[in-house]
Order: sequence, then structure tokens, then C-alpha cells
Amino acid sequence: MEIYFVRKPQRAGREWQMQKKMMILGASALQIPAIQAAKELGYEIILVDYDENAAGFSLADVKLVISTMDMEEVYRQALIYKPDVVITSTSDGPVRTAAYVNEKLGKQPDLSFEDSLCATIKSNMRARLKERNVPIPSYYAAEDFSSFWAAVEALGGRCIVKPSDNAGSRGVVLLEGEGKNNQELNRIYEYSKSNSRNGVVMVEEFMEGPEVSVESMTVDGETTVITITDKYITPPPYFVEIAHCEPSRLSLETQDQIREITLQAVKAIRLQNGPSHTEIKVTEQGPKIVEIAARLGGDFITSRLVPLSSGVDLVKASVLLAAGKNPDLERKWEKGAAIHFIQGGKGKIRKIEAGEEIACLDGIEEIMIYKKAGDSTDGTKSSNDRLGHIITSGRTAGEAMEIGKYALSHIHIEYEETDHFRK
Repeated sequence: MEIYFVRKPQRAGREWQMQKKMMILGASALQIPAIQAAKELGYEIILVDYDENAAGFSLADVKLVISTMDMEEVYRQALIYKPDVVITSTSDGPVRTAAYVNEKLGKQPDLSFEDSLCATIKSNMRARLKERNVPIPSYYAAEDFSSFWAAVEALGGRCIVKPSDNAGSRGVVLLEGEGKNNQELNRIYEYSKSNSRNGVVMVEEFMEGPEVSVESMTVDGETTVITITDKYITPPPYFVEIAHCEPSRLSLETQDQIREITLQAVKAIRLQNGPSHTEIKVTEQGPKIVEIAARLGGDFITSRLVPLSSGVDLVKASVLLAAGKNPDLERKWEKGAAIHFIQGGKGKIRKIEAGEEIACLDGIEEIMIYKKAGDSTDGTKSSNDRLGHIITSGRTAGEAMEIGKYALSHIHIEYEETDHFRK
């Protein structure tokens, strides 16, 4: 473990006044907006991340190179640095670390440690939602291969297999059809289990229908739905999010149903204060919960799309709430926003670039390429495999999507081994 720190007390008159301190779990690029918001409020920032080169560390007052999942070590460091509050922004696992540490420090938890397990571990989540009669798919939690096989048979052979404890579509596979042999089933089971931190594999009913996420904020137990985001996923067998668009273009009646079960789900996990990101499938039987997370939505949904489409700064709102202040959740306008993720083929990249014709296109908010010449790609099996993103805005959600699709068609990729070229 490495620790770097710079103390920055503030001077008030003739006396030194120590800044309030906020410990933020996670220092990746997606966490930077929350880090900046906390700094603007005057907090001394204690950043925790296992990656010593994490982008957010450049903004830290105290840099702790520790896994955000190591609850005991994070707690030990909290005893040393005495933060006023411990939070995370867009990551699932650190939600329970923050809850654990805040509880151990004797702070009034916005989400108890027990309830944080229901917001981060899918087997716990399913059990809690089922107990509270919140609509969910049929499911089984398999702790070994024999129970996995029995679960597959019980669901008729067509089901979703995924890790109980992970995110970002890692280890998620559609098992299609009956009659799979032992070797095939074992391969799928081991793939999903290898991505599960607790070793448990979920086997769930396959739900057909549009998928959305709901961005919400809970203040003193009262939840406000800010917006509903339409999600676009890769075809089976992997389910990777490749585009998001808001506000939702589903019918108003369906959106009302989505809001209703979102409020049920948030109440079920007993979130008192903080953001939530709820993923829902709209099935023939009505909306059902895919997952609920007690954090901000990732994939730039809350940091970029929500402000562009509504004028609500959910990142700042979540930090204000953690600091004990009332956030502004009022919508300022009704516009459209979208993000498209760039997908690749298989092989070593020779060249990847955005065409000049889209550089100054109206509605383009950001184009970012994650990969470079020499990097290898192997298709899109998880969110880590995406090659970049394009964020767009428009008068409507549809317009933002069309601008994004046009820009995506002008991302050029050449591969050395396959000589693949896409326009």
C-alpha cells in the first residue's frame, strides 16, 4: 500500500481552521466529477483506489493506494484521517465499503451495511425484492455446479447466467436452449463464477423487452425520479450496453409503471439519502427489476446525459446531500441526450480515428477514443471491451440518437491482422 498526502488547512482570521474531510472510494475518470464537486464545497479530499495511476488522484489531498473493496483497511485509514463522511460515486462494490466504514465510525448511515448488501450483491438483492413483492424475474443462486445445472433445468434451458457480485456485464451470458452437454454447461458456469467476487452464480429467467435505467435521488426517505434512460444492448450471448438515450421514448403509461416499481425497489433496500440507479426490463407482464444500485449511474449517464437533457446536476446533488445540504433536483429544461459506445472487431488495431466530417457537427458534445494503435481487441464481451464513446445532444432524444449514429458511422478502425476497416 502507498500513501501520499498534502495537508491543506484554511486560514480564518488569525486562527487555522481545518477543512472538513471527505473520503471518496474510487479515483477513476468516472469519479472525477464527484471529486471536483466535493472540492468546490471546500472539502479536503481523501481518495482511495487500488490503481496508483488512477486519473482522479491528481485532485487528491490524500492519496491512498488501497482496494476500495478492502473494508477493514479502508476503515483503518478512516480512523487515521478522520473523514467527516465516506462516499463513492459510480461504483457498486464500494457502496458497501462506504456503508461499513460510516457505520463503524458511528455516523448515521444513509444506507446501512446490511441494506448495502441488497444493493450490491444480486442474490441478496433478489431475496429482498422478492420479500417485498417487487416485480423481478424467476431466479436461482447457485453455489456449486450441481445446483447450477438444476437451476438451468428448472428454467427450461433458456436463461441468463451472471455473477452474483460484479458489474459492467462481466461474466453475463445467455444460455440458449436445452440439451447442453456437461462440458458446455461447465464452461459457462466457470466463466461466470470466475467473474463473481463471492463465487455465487445467478441463473435467471430471460426477460424480453425494452430495457431502461432510472436515475433517482432520495432525500430523508423520499425519492424523486429525475429521468428514465433508454438502454441499447449487444445481441446475445453477451449483454453489453452500447448506447443510452434520454429522456425515454416509451409510452407515458409505461413510464408511469416504471416509476412506480422504481419507488418500490428503492423503498425495499431502505435507502434514506443518496442516489440510486435502477435497471428495468419492460416485459409482456409489465416492468421487472433487473438490478438496483445505491449509487449514481455510470457510463456518463448521470455526469453528462442527465445535465444535458434536464439541467439537473445529479453528481453535485449527491455530494451536497452527503455533506448534509439540500440538493436542487428541479428540471431546468426538456432536451435530448445520448451516448454511443464504439465497438471493435478482433485483432490488433493499426489505426483508429474520428473522421474530420464530424469534428464540428452540431450536437456533438464529446468524442473520446480509449484505444490506440497497437492495442488488441476481441469483440465486445463486457464494458471493458468498448473502444470509445460519442456523447450527443439535440432538441429531442431521437435527434440526439440520430446525430450519434451518424458520428459513429464515421469512426474509422483498421486492424493489422484482419485488415478490417469500418466506416
